Amino acid sequence: MEGEIMEDDDRDAIASLSSVPPPRKIHSYSHQLRTPSSQKKCRQIRKHSLDDDLIPSSIDKFYTNHSSSDDDDADDFFPYSSTASPGGDDSDYVSHMVAPGSASAREDLYPMPEFVASGGGAGIFRVPPRSAVHPSRPPCLELRPHPLKETQVGKFLRNIACTDTQLWAGQESGVRVWDLEKVFEVGSGLGGRTRRGDEDAVPFHESVTTSPAMCMMVDSGNRLVWTGHKDGKIRSWKMDQPLEPDAPFKEGLSWQAHRGPVLSMVRTSYGDLWTGFEGGVIKIWPWETIEKSLSLSPEEKHMAALLVERSFIDLKSQVTVNGVCSISSSDVKCLAADNVRGKVWAVGSLSFSKWNARTKELLKCFNIEGQIENRIDVASVADQAVEDEIKVKFVSTSKKEKSQGSSFLQRSRNAIMGAADAVRRVATKGAGAFTEENTKKTEAIVQTADGMIWTGCSNGLLVQWDGRGNRLQDFNHHACAVLCFCTLGTRIYIGYISGLIQVLDLEGNVIAGWIAHSSPVIKLAVGKNYIYSLATHGGIRGWNITSPGPIDNIIRSELSTKEEIYTRQHNVKILVGTWNVGQGRASQESLSLWIGSAASDVGIVVIGCQEVEMGAGFLAMSAAKETVGLEGSSIGHWWLDTIGKTLDEGNTFERMGSRQLAGLLIAIWVRKNLRTHVGDVDVAAVACGFGRAIGNKGGVGLRIRVYDRIICFVNCHLAAHLEAVNRRNADFDHIYRTMAFSRSYNVLNAAAAGVSSSAQMPRSMSNTSHNSEESRPDLSQADMVVFLGDFNYRLFGISYDEARDFVSQRSFDWLREKDQLRAEMKAGKVFQGMREALIRFPPTYKFERHQAGLGGYDSGEKKRIPAWCDRIIYRDNRSSSVSECSLECPIVTSILQYEACMDVTDSDHKPVRCKFSAEIAHVDRSVRRQEFGNIVKSNENIRTMLAEMRRVPETVVSTDSILLKNQDTFILKITNRCVDDKAVFRFICEGRSALKDDAHPSDQRPRGSFGFPRWLEVTPAGGIIKPEQFVEVSVHHEELHTLEDLVEGIPQNWWSEDTQDKEVILKLMIQGSRSTETWSHKIRVRHCYSSKMLHVDSKLDGSRKSQGGSVYLPEHRQHSNSTDIDNFRNSHNP
Repeated sequence: MEGEIMEDDDRDAIASLSSVPPPRKIHSYSHQLRTPSSQKKCRQIRKHSLDDDLIPSSIDKFYTNHSSSDDDDADDFFPYSSTASPGGDDSDYVSHMVAPGSASAREDLYPMPEFVASGGGAGIFRVPPRSAVHPSRPPCLELRPHPLKETQVGKFLRNIACTDTQLWAGQESGVRVWDLEKVFEVGSGLGGRTRRGDEDAVPFHESVTTSPAMCMMVDSGNRLVWTGHKDGKIRSWKMDQPLEPDAPFKEGLSWQAHRGPVLSMVRTSYGDLWTGFEGGVIKIWPWETIEKSLSLSPEEKHMAALLVERSFIDLKSQVTVNGVCSISSSDVKCLAADNVRGKVWAVGSLSFSKWNARTKELLKCFNIEGQIENRIDVASVADQAVEDEIKVKFVSTSKKEKSQGSSFLQRSRNAIMGAADAVRRVATKGAGAFTEENTKKTEAIVQTADGMIWTGCSNGLLVQWDGRGNRLQDFNHHACAVLCFCTLGTRIYIGYISGLIQVLDLEGNVIAGWIAHSSPVIKLAVGKNYIYSLATHGGIRGWNITSPGPIDNIIRSELSTKEEIYTRQHNVKILVGTWNVGQGRASQESLSLWIGSAASDVGIVVIGCQEVEMGAGFLAMSAAKETVGLEGSSIGHWWLDTIGKTLDEGNTFERMGSRQLAGLLIAIWVRKNLRTHVGDVDVAAVACGFGRAIGNKGGVGLRIRVYDRIICFVNCHLAAHLEAVNRRNADFDHIYRTMAFSRSYNVLNAAAAGVSSSAQMPRSMSNTSHNSEESRPDLSQADMVVFLGDFNYRLFGISYDEARDFVSQRSFDWLREKDQLRAEMKAGKVFQGMREALIRFPPTYKFERHQAGLGGYDSGEKKRIPAWCDRIIYRDNRSSSVSECSLECPIVTSILQYEACMDVTDSDHKPVRCKFSAEIAHVDRSVRRQEFGNIVKSNENIRTMLAEMRRVPETVVSTDSILLKNQDTFILKITNRCVDDKAVFRFICEGRSALKDDAHPSDQRPRGSFGFPRWLEVTPAGGIIKPEQFVEVSVHHEELHTLEDLVEGIPQNWWSEDTQDKEVILKLMIQGSRSTETWSHKIRVRHCYSSKMLHVDSKLDGSRKSQGGSVYLPEHRQHSNSTDIDNFRNSHNP
C-alpha cells in the first residue's frame, strides 16, 4: 500500500505541537469535571484526544505510512502496513491509510497506530518461523490433516496398520480403510459425504459401528485384519473387498474373547492368535479352530463364534499354583512375536514374561532391569497418600492464636498460605511418584530385522534386549515418553509423546529426527514407500522411506513454487474485552454498552474478567480445587450466562470454552457461520499469588485454532501497587514461560486414543526441543497472542492532582510519558516485542462506583492516582512492521478500535475493548496433497531415486527342495552376493497340504499370518546377511506329543498334523536394507511319516527331550519339545 506524502502545512501543524506540558489550571477539579461543556476547547487539533468528534475527518492526511526496522527505536508506533517515510518523522506514533477495497477497510474504522515493545527478536519472545513447507522436517503426505478435536468426539483414531494395498485405522466407533493407490486424491470438502473433520482427508470407507478398537493386526496369509475391542470382542475384516461408497462394510468372524477390553494381540510364527487383557490375562486362540470357523458359511456365524470362544487357552491359569501366579497381574499392554526364534513376549508396565510360541510354556519372567523374577506380586494399589493429601481441610486458627487477638486479615492470610502449602506438598508428592515409578514403565516393544528386541519407556529410555531376555544396551536420545515403534529393513522408527519421530540404525545411533505432529505420535506403520504416523488428534501423515534425503529437497522446492495454488486467505474480526469487575455484577445495560454494541460485525469474542470472586476462603478453596482439576464457581457461571445473553448465545454465537482460576475468568464465543473453521479450544491457568500457588494474581488462557492457525488469549491480573513494577514484570514472565495448554489437551485425547496415563509427561519434559535449543513455551509457538487484563501498571512521577488535571484537559500524550507499562515495554522488560494501539481514552482506574463521568475518580482518603491498569496487548506473526500476509507470515493483524466504556459505573475499573482485524493465510491441505502427488509422479529425478531404492540384493539359496523324516534337520544356506547392501531375510509358510496316496499334495492352505505348521522349526526364521556373506538356517522336524496324546504310539489329537505325509511351501522373502520391494524364493519341504519310526518310552513320565540342530543364535539348542503333561492337557482341553 502506497503511503501518502504530507502537505507542508500539515507537517507544520504537527510540528507546531508543543513539547512542553500545558499549564495546570488553578481552579477546582470538581468544578472542572462537573461542567465539561463549559471548558474551553483546545485550539490545536490533538491527535490523541478522548473526544473523536473533535478530530476532523481530514486529519487522516496528517498520517503517512512510516516504516521502521527491528533496529529502530522501539518507542515508535508502527502502522499495520507501511513503507518508508520520505520525511523521516520522529513522532512516537504514526498512522496510515487503508487501501480502498482491502479486506480490512471500513468506512468508519481505520487501523490505529501501534506502539511496539523492545526485545521481541530473541529467545522465547521472537516470532515463530513459518513457511509454505516446513523447513525442519521432510515434506509429508497428509493422508488425514489434523482435524478439529471437537469434530472427533466418539470418533478418535486409536491405531493404524498397513497391508500391501490399504491403510486401516481403528477408531472409537469401528474401523476405516484407505486405498493406498488413491492417497493423493482431494478430499470431499465441506458439505460432501464425509462428516466435519474429514473434509480434507483422502476418501475412505468406514465400517459399521462397533465398540472402540483397542488394537489391530494384519493377517496377510488369510487376507484379514483383526481388531480387539473395548467390549472384549475380537473381530475380523476382509482386505481388498469391494466397498460401496456410502454403505458401511461389515465384520466377518467375531467372538467374545473376554469380559474386559482386548488390550493387545499378535500372531505367532505358528499362526495362533495371542491376546492380552487386564490383570495379566493372556489367552491363545489356536489357528486350527479359527481356520474351521472361517470356513463356515455366514448363516453359521453364531456356531463359528461359539467354536472359537470355547477353544482358548488361558496361560495365566496354567502358571497359577495354589493361588500364586508366576506372572505379573498388571495389564498386558503389549504382545510381541519373536518370529526369528518362535517366542512371544508379553509386556506389563514394569515386567516381562517370555513364552514358547510352539509349546506355549513359560520360559522366563523378568523385570525392566532384566532381573529374573520367580514370583510377581499382584498389581499395586494406587498411592493413597497423594489422594489423602488432596483432601485439604481448612480449619480456623488455634485457640492460642485467637487469644492473642490476631486480626482477621492475618487469619485469612494464614489460611491461604496453609492451602498454598498443601497444594505444593501434593504437587511435589505427585511429581515424585511420577518420576520414581511411572518413568520406568514400558510403553512399546518391537523386534528388529537382526532379531533383537527393543522396548521404549515413559522416560524416553530405549532398551535393547537379546532373544533370551538379557538387557544389552540402553539409549536415551530424547527425554520424552516413547509411545510406538516400527521397523523397515535396518532402520528403527520411534514415535514420542512430544510429537517427535526419530530414525535409528540397528546399533542405536540416531540417523534423523523431526517433529512430525503437534501432539503425541501414538502409532507408526509401514506401507508402500511411506512410514505412516498417527497422532492423538487424529491426523495421519506419510513420510517417504528415503527421508531425510534428496527426494525431500526436490519436493520441498517444487511445493514452494506452487504456493499460490494451495494458499487461501481469510479476514476474521476479533473483539477482545477486559474488565476488573471488583466482585460485583454488571447490569445488562452495562454489558450491552461494553460488548453488545461492538460485536455486530465480529466473528470471535473473547472476554476476560478479574476479581469475579475473591476472599480468603474462596481463594483457599480454589487452590484446592485446582489440584484435582475442578474449576469455576457459581458467580463465574453467572457471568458466562449473562455475557452469553448479551451476545445472543445459541442463535448468533456459540460459546466454545472458558476457564476460571479464583477471581480470573476468560471465555470465548464464535459466530456460528465461522464455527466450522474454529476449534481445538484448550485452556490453561498459572497462579502467581502467594508463592505461585494461589490464583488471586495470575493468568488464565485459551488457545484456539482458526483456519489452522493458533491464537492464544491470556487474561492476567498482575501484582498491585505503584512500586511493584518488578513484581508485575516477573508475573508476566512467569505466566509467559509456564502457561501450558498441551498437557490437558493430550490427556483427553490420549485417553480416547488408548495411551497409558504413565506416558503423560510433564510439560517441562514433553516440550523438550529435539535440537537442544532453549525450550519454547506454548505461547511463544502461537501465531498470535493477545494479553488482556488488569496489568496494574500505574502512572509514575506524577501526583494525583497533576494526573487529574491532565485528564481534564485530555492531555493523554503527556500522561503516556508517565505510564509504567510503556516505559517497561520500551526498555524490553515486559511484553517483549508485543504491540498496543495508541491509547486515546482516559485512565480506567480508580473510580467510585455508580458515579458517571470523569468526576468519578477516587477522591477518598487514599486518592489513588488514575492509571491505565486495564490493557490489551498482542503479537502476531510479523517480525517487522512491513510483513504482508502469506504462508511465511500467516497472521497479520491491525487494531480497529481500542477504547474504554466510560459510561459503565458498576466497578471501580472501566471495561476496555479492542477490535482486531486479522488477515489469516492457511494451506488448503487437500489441494496441496494433490500437488504433492503430481510432483512425486511426474518428477524424473524422484522416480529414478525411488527406483534405485527398490533394488533388492542378489541372493542364492542352496536348494529348493527338502525332504525330512522324523527328527531330521536340514541346513539351508543363503548367500548374499551383493557387494554394497545388506540382505534382510525372513521365512513364511505360504501353504501346507497333506500328500495323497499318489504322493501328490492336496490343496495348499496357509496358516494365520503365513505361520509354520507345528511339526516344523525354522531357525533362525529371519535375520540380516552382510554383503558377500552367507547364513545357515536349520529346517527341523519336531514332534510335539505327550503320553496322553498317543494311543499305541499314534497321535490322536484332532488337530494333529503328524498322521500322514505332508508338504509345506516355505517362502524366503528378501529385502534391501531400506526397500519395501521384496524378492522371494520358494522351497518345498516334505515330511514322510511312518508309525514304525515313532517309539514312545513309557518311562519318560513327561520328561523333556531335546533335539539338536544348526545353531545360528545362542539359544537355538534350548527349545523345549514337550511340556508338563498336566499343563499340556489343560492347554488343549479348556
